[in-house]
Amino acid sequence: MKSGEEEYRLNFFLKNDFKRKICKSCKTPFWTKDEKREYCADIPCTDYYFFDIDIKSSPLTVKEAREKFLSFFEKRGHTVIPPKPVLARWREDLYLTIASIVDFQPHVTSGLVPPPANPLVVSQPSIRLEDIDNVGITFGRHLTTFEMAAHHAFNYPDKYVYWKDETTSYATEFFTKELGIPEEELNFKESWWEGGGNAGPCLEVTVGGLELATLVFMQYKIEENGTYTPLKLKIVDTGYGVERIAWITQKTPSAFHAIYGNLVYKFFDKIGVPYVDEELLKIASRLAGRIDPDNPETIKLHRKMVSEKLGIELKRVDEELDRAAKVFQVLDHTKTIMLMLADGLVPSNSGEGYLGRLVIRRALRVLKLLKSDVRLYELLKEQIDFWKEDFPQVLKNKDYILDAVELEQQRFETILDKIPSIASSLSKKKEISVEDLVQIYDSNGIPPDLLEDELNKRGVKIEVPRNFYALVAKRHQTSRIKDKTEKAKLPKDVIDYAMKLQPTEKLYYKDQYMRSFEGRVIGVHKNYLVLDRTAFYPEGGGQLGDTGFIIDEKRNKKYEVIDTQKVNDVVVHVLKEQPTIDIGDVVKGEINWERRYRLMRHHTVTHIILASAKKVLGDHVWQAGAEKTPEKGRLDITHHKPLSEEEIKLIEDNANKIIADRRPVRAIEINRMEAEMKYGVSIYEGGVPNSATIRLLEIKDWDIESCGGTHVSNTSEIGAVKITNVEKIQDGVIRLEYVAGSALIDYIRETERMLNEASKIIGASPSQLSSRLKRVINEKEENERLLAQYRKMFENIIISNLKPYEINGIKVYIVEGVDDEEEIKEIMRRLTIPQSTIALSISGNRIQIATAENLKVDKIVEELRKIGGRGGGRGTFANIMMENKKSKEEVLEILRKVL
Repeated sequence: MKSGEEEYRLNFFLKNDFKRKICKSCKTPFWTKDEKREYCADIPCTDYYFFDIDIKSSPLTVKEAREKFLSFFEKRGHTVIPPKPVLARWREDLYLTIASIVDFQPHVTSGLVPPPANPLVVSQPSIRLEDIDNVGITFGRHLTTFEMAAHHAFNYPDKYVYWKDETTSYATEFFTKELGIPEEELNFKESWWEGGGNAGPCLEVTVGGLELATLVFMQYKIEENGTYTPLKLKIVDTGYGVERIAWITQKTPSAFHAIYGNLVYKFFDKIGVPYVDEELLKIASRLAGRIDPDNPETIKLHRKMVSEKLGIELKRVDEELDRAAKVFQVLDHTKTIMLMLADGLVPSNSGEGYLGRLVIRRALRVLKLLKSDVRLYELLKEQIDFWKEDFPQVLKNKDYILDAVELEQQRFETILDKIPSIASSLSKKKEISVEDLVQIYDSNGIPPDLLEDELNKRGVKIEVPRNFYALVAKRHQTSRIKDKTEKAKLPKDVIDYAMKLQPTEKLYYKDQYMRSFEGRVIGVHKNYLVLDRTAFYPEGGGQLGDTGFIIDEKRNKKYEVIDTQKVNDVVVHVLKEQPTIDIGDVVKGEINWERRYRLMRHHTVTHIILASAKKVLGDHVWQAGAEKTPEKGRLDITHHKPLSEEEIKLIEDNANKIIADRRPVRAIEINRMEAEMKYGVSIYEGGVPNSATIRLLEIKDWDIESCGGTHVSNTSEIGAVKITNVEKIQDGVIRLEYVAGSALIDYIRETERMLNEASKIIGASPSQLSSRLKRVINEKEENERLLAQYRKMFENIIISNLKPYEINGIKVYIVEGVDDEEEIKEIMRRLTIPQSTIALSISGNRIQIATAENLKVDKIVEELRKIGGRGGGRGTFANIMMENKKSKEEVLEILRKVL
C-alpha cells in the first residue's frame, strides 16, 4: 500500500518553513529547511558527512544517549517504562524482540488491553539477525543488537494523545535543542513501514548520511489476504537509534568505537591481531555509505576509492578492512550472545535456542578465520564487565553465560572434526546447492566457508551466499501460531457445533473443591454434552480433563464422563454412550474426586518444582512442556547440560521445604499489562493466554505464573514430592518426572515390592540387600576371571590337539567338539593368525569359515552357494547355511577344488 503526499504534508512542516523536495538520487520525497539541499541526506545518496557537521552536544556514550532521550520525553509527560527481555516470550509468533513496538503487539495495538502508560517512553534492547552477514562491513550501520529508544502514544477513538505534528515536533526539538544539530541539517524522508501485522506511513530522520530515527504512524492492520484495514487505534511508533546518537556526537571512526569505547582495542589485543590503521579507517568510514552489502561490487569499489585517496596498495586496504570487519563482528556477536543468554536463552537445535547457537557459532567461525586461539567465554567476560551497569541481568547470570558459551565452543570444536568426512561425501555430488549447505548447517552445524576450504582441497568448487547466516536465521526467527482449537481432542463436527454455543460458566474456578453440581443442558451432539455450567475441568495446560458421571434424575439414568475438553470458552463433556437427554434439562454432575485431587496435587507441585529448578540451576530455566496425570507429573525445562545428582537432590529438597512450609496457593485475576509490569514475562512459562485479563497462580513468596489449571489451596496438601526420573529428551531440554501425594504412596509401595522381590531372589533381608549385592558382584567378577582362565586353557587344549590338513600349501583346521559360539569364533581367530591358514566349524547344516589375512573367503562362499548354501561373508569370515548337511570330507573336497 502506498500513501499519498497528504499523509506527510504536516502543519508542523508548513508552519516551520520546511520544504518538500525530491531527492536527486533516489527520487524519494523529503522535507528540509535547507533550500539548497538536493539530496535526502541518506546513504547511498550521499557519503557520511556528519563528521563535518558542527554539533553542539558533547560526546555521548551509549548510556548517556539513552538517559538523555528518556529524560527529554519524561519531562514532556511521558512515563518511562522498563524494557522487556530480548526474548519475546509474551509472543507466540516471534522468538526475538526486534523493535520496541513488539512490547505492545498484539494485545495493546489491537485494543485488547491498555498500555502500561500513555504516552510512554522506553529504550528497548533489540536483536535482528537478517543483517548478520553485513555486520562490520558497513562500519556500524548494521548491527545484530541495538537499542531502540522510542516514545509511543496510543490514540483511541475517545482519547486523543498526539499524532504526526507533535511527533515530528518532538523529533526536531530533541535533535536540535538537546543534541545541538543545526536545524537545516535535519531531514524527514517519506517512507512506509510494515511489521508485526501492522502498517502505516513513516518519516525517516536523516542527518549527514546517517538515519537517526524513524517516526511511524501506525494506522492499519494487515489482513491474512494482504489487504489493509484501519486500526481502532492510531499509534505513534517511533524508533531512535541510541548507538547512532552516540556515534554522531562522538564522531568516532566507526559506530563500534562509539558503542564499545576502549573495548574495541581490548578485543583486537585479546583476539591476537594488530589494530587497524586508524587514518585508513576514518577515510573508509566516511565513504562507507556507498557500500551496498548485497552488491559485492560496491565493496570492491569502496576499497578502491580508499586505496586511491590514501595512495596505498589495494591489497593492504583489503587486509586492514577485512581484519577490522571481523573483529567488529566478534564485538557485535558477543554482545548479542550475552544479552540472549542473560535473558534465558539456552542454545539448542530448535526455536530461540537455534538462533542463539547460530550467533555463537558464527562468532566462533570468525575467530577461526582470524586464526585466534582465544576462548569465546574470555571475550564474554569483557562484555559482561563493560555492560553490567546498563544490563544488570548479565552480571546476575554471569556464571551461566560463561558456562554455556564454553560448552558450545567445545561442541563446535567436535563438529569441526566432521568436516573431512562431510566434504568427502559431498564431493561425490555433481552440484552442491545452497539448500545442501543449509541442510548441512542445520544437521551438523558446519559453517559453509570452513567446508568450502576442505572441498577446494578435493577439487570441488561451491558458491557460498554472502548472506548465508541471514538466510538460515530467517527460516527460524518466527514460530507458527497454533489455533487454540487444535488443542481440543475432538472431531471437527463437534468443534463446529460447540463454537455456536454460549460460553460455559466455569464452576471449577469458583470452587476447585466442588465435587458435584447441577447444570442445564444447552447442547447434545452424539455422545458429547454441553451444560451452561460445570465443575468438570477440561484438558489444558498439561492437565488431563476430568472424568466422572452425569446423572439424569428425571429419567433415572447415569452416564459416565470419560473425558472433558474445551473449544474456546465452551466445555464439552465426552460421554461413554450417547445420552437420551433433551436441551433444557437440568442434570447433576459428579466428578471423580480422587482422580481430580491427584491432578490438583501434581499440577501444584509442578509450579513448585519449576521455581525450585530456577533457583538451583539459574534464571535461564524455562518451562518447555508439562503433563499432569493422576499417576505422576512431568516437567520439561530448558537447560544446557545434564543435571548432577546433587542438583536433583537440591531441587527435590527445596520443593519439599515449600510443601512442608504450608504456603498459601491462590489464583489472581489481573489486567494483562499490569501483570507483565509487576511480575515480568516469566508469568508466561506455561503459555500465552489471549485475553485482556489473565489468571495467575501465586504460591506465596515462591512462584507466580499464568495458569488455568486446578490446584490445592495450600502446599501442605501435596504431602511430599519425589523426583523419580531425570533425562535429557532433546538438545537443551531436560525432563523431570515426579510423584506427589497418594501417588507417592503408590510409588513407595511399588518400590518396596520390587525391593522385597529382589531380596527374596538374592536370599537376604531388605536391610542386608546392599551388602549382599556387593558380595554377589564380587563373586561374579571372580567367577568371570576364573572362567576366562578356564576358557583360555580349554582353547589351548583344543588348538594343541588339532592336526591341520595340507591343501596346496595352506593349512586347514576343522574345529570339532565345541558348542559355545563365542568359543568357536575365538579358536578360529587364533588358528588363523598365521598366514595361509583356514579354520572351519561344521555344526549341522551350518558351516563357519575363517581365513588368515592373506586369504579371502569369497571363492569358498561362491562354491558353497553353488551346491545350495545360503548366507555369506566377506573378507576373512563367512557364515553359511546348507540345504543339506555336509560331512567333513565333503567340505574338504570343496576346499581342494577352490584352493
